[in-house]
This record gives sequence, structure tokens and C-alpha cells, in this order.
Amino acid sequence: MDFGFESFESGLSDFDIDVEEVVVKKTKTYDRAWKTGQGGSVQGNPILYKDVIYFGAHDGYVYGVDERTGEIVWRFKTNDRVLSSPALFEDSIIIGSFDGNLYRIDIEKESAVWAFKTSGEVFSAPFVYEGAAYFGSRDGNVYAVDCNTGKEVWRFRTGGDVASSPTVQNGRVYITSFDYNMYCLDARTGKELWRFKTGDEMINNIPFVIHKGMIYFGSFDCYLYAVNCKTGKEIWRFRTGKYGIGGGVPNVYNDRIYFGSRDGDLYSLTLEGKEIWRFRAGGPIIAQLPQFYDDVVIFGCEDGNIYFLDMNGNETGRFRTGGRLYGKFLLHDGKIYLGSWDCYFYCVSIENKKEIWRTPTSSMVQSYLPPVHAVFSAEIKKETHTEDAISEDRYKSKKKGEAVSLSDYHVASEYSSTSEYKQKSEYDTSFVMFEGEMQVEVMWISDLIAKQMNLKQN
Repeated sequence: MDFGFESFESGLSDFDIDVEEVVVKKTKTYDRAWKTGQGGSVQGNPILYKDVIYFGAHDGYVYGVDERTGEIVWRFKTNDRVLSSPALFEDSIIIGSFDGNLYRIDIEKESAVWAFKTSGEVFSAPFVYEGAAYFGSRDGNVYAVDCNTGKEVWRFRTGGDVASSPTVQNGRVYITSFDYNMYCLDARTGKELWRFKTGDEMINNIPFVIHKGMIYFGSFDCYLYAVNCKTGKEIWRFRTGKYGIGGGVPNVYNDRIYFGSRDGDLYSLTLEGKEIWRFRAGGPIIAQLPQFYDDVVIFGCEDGNIYFLDMNGNETGRFRTGGRLYGKFLLHDGKIYLGSWDCYFYCVSIENKKEIWRTPTSSMVQSYLPPVHAVFSAEIKKETHTEDAISEDRYKSKKKGEAVSLSDYHVASEYSSTSEYKQKSEYDTSFVMFEGEMQVEVMWISDLIAKQMNLKQN
């Protein structure tokens, strides 16, 4: 259930629900990525090569569009959805598909050089390193494939689905699995060097950022971790809200860490894991890598917006697409190139935040996507009377700006950043569905309180 509120006021004068008693729990294995449907939606990380931008879409195509005009000048058809992202090797593209294959595609001929078959969907974006492509599959394996021949070099078996886009550095492969582990493998042999276990599944469609010997990554257990790349030892962890961190990875700029959470907060931390500020967006921040242009933080959100923040976490503008945003934006020559769930690929000016062009995919039918928090449930642990649970002193100590909330970080604090650009949008309308679920919950709570009031009167 997704509450979808920045704060919640019950409107009851004598009774209220103590926020401490609302418990959000993850009750199922995360499977949202695997359940996405076919259609024209676009996600992933576009790349630029010789004035052409390449990206995949849920219609099964890998596209090439002219960076200046957006005209489609190249495309290749796979046999299923493409949620993976392209990597370059010589004059070819390497990319995965939900048909289970990793493809090497000759750019000039627009045909496959080879296709390497796995036993599961390939969500992972391949990482090309010293002539090999490293990636994972839903079949639970991490693979190294020779880029020239398409032959398997090695495979490493994890204990769960692999929906992780690896990073390879200094002869080491860093990749996560649904078995809760971050793995460090020898890039040449596939031998495990270390593993670090979190409290839940992990997914990332963007390669990890390594900074000063530290790798940063999040988990559905709601923690952001800083782990030593050589030893696999935890240095610190930072707790976010209730719905975890998934899809995206943190980035580092001027010795500050920036990352988004599924609760809709973008965080700025010190390298020691201390919070500097947080910004509340209009929806979950999933599968994002915050990026930077002239000291402006740029990131996307499930509400369809590209957000622009200054270094203090204040919003300076936004650009709205017609669908959810997932994946690493391509920033080039003062422009942002990105795909949206609305079946368009966009070029947007960073300076004036205006659309330069947009290009549709082969289908304008948006792909099916399960509700964002479908694997979570919320429950009220016990009934609480405000008049019994909150003392007079607590009422006196409540500061201006604080509000009763049904989420961890909706209470106003010195770290909260607000936006003068907040506006009602189509995404707000889509939240009505979630709010509708919450209204049912509120009615149930109200019924409990009504019973209490009747008992009290009797």
C-alpha cells in the first residue's frame, strides 16, 4: 500500500492514531521488474556514439536516434522487452533482453554478431571490461562473456535472481543478487573474493559508483551501505524510510553522496554517512543516478518529473514528461536525453528546462507495471487514544511545521527542503488510487474509534 501523503491529519478532535503504531512490512519477494508488460515504454541508460543515441524499449527494439533531431536512424528487434541498457564494444552494441539473450549488434549492419542465451530474463546492463561483458540474469547467474566470440568465459551462481548492473574495477566485479548479497568476484576467473549480506533483496539498473575505495549501494531493507571495496567490510549504514532503496545507485559530487529512496526523498550525505539535507519529490525515486551540471542536482522521479535542485536541496525548476522516469539520464552539450514510460524519448534543455524534441517508439501503449509498493503491507499494531498517549507537555512541545504522518520522514525538520514549484499534476491524480486505499484504511480506523467512543458513552 502506498499512502501517498506528505502528511496526514485525521480531522478527529479527541482521538488520533499514534504514528508509532503504523507498521509497514515487506511481505513478498520483489518481482515488479519481472512483471512489467510489453508496450512502448522506455527506461534504462542511453548512450551516445557518433552523434546517435542508443536505447532499448519495452516493444523489444533497440533504437538509434539522431542527437540533433530525434529522428530514428537505426533499430534492431529482439524477441521480448528490453529493460537492459546498451554498452559499446568497438563498432557494436552489447545489450540484454527479456528473451534471455545478451546480444552483440553490429551498428553498421544493424544485425546480431552473436546472441548468448541464458535461462532467464536479462534486466542487467552489461559492463564491458578488457574484452569481456559482465552481466546477470534472472536465472541466478553472473556471466562473463567474450565480446569477440560470444562464448562464455565463466559463470558464478548466486542464491537468487540477479537484476543488478555490475561495476568492474581493478579486476573485480561488483554485483548484487536477490539472495541479499553484494558479491565481489575476480573478473578473470569468476572466483568469489568476498560477499556482504544485507537484510533484503537488491536491484540496480545502473552500475555502482566507487569513490575513494568505497562502494555505496542500497537495499530493500531501507539502508544505504558504505562498504570497503577491498575487504567487503561495512564502514557505515544510513537508514531511510519504510519502502527501501531499489533500482538506482548513489552518486558522489564534491565529497557529498546523493541518492534517492522509494519513499520519495532525495538525500545528501557526508562521506561519513551523516545527513546534510533531504528533498521530498512528488513520488518514489527509483532507478535513478543523481547527476550534476554547473552545481545543479538533476534526477528523475516516478511522478514523471525531472527535478533540478541547488546544492542546498532547494528546487530551482522541473520538466514534466507524461510517464514515470527510470534510468540514468544522458547529459551532453547542455541537454538531457532520457526515455519515459509515456513511450517517448526526450531531449530537454538544461538551461531553460524546455523540450527540444521528443520521439515516439513503435507503440504508444504504456507497458503494464504493478503498483509501486505491492510487496508491502501496512498494519495498525494497536488502538491509541491521543488523550491517553500524548501528555500535555508533548502538546506544548510541538513545534510549528510538525504534522502527524504515516511515513518515517514526513515530520518537518531542519533537513526538509520544500519547493516553490510544487504543482498538481497527472501523477497526483494517479495517486488517488493509492489514496483510495488509504481512505478505506482511514474508514476502518474511524470505525474502531467510533466503537471506542460508543463504549465510552455507554
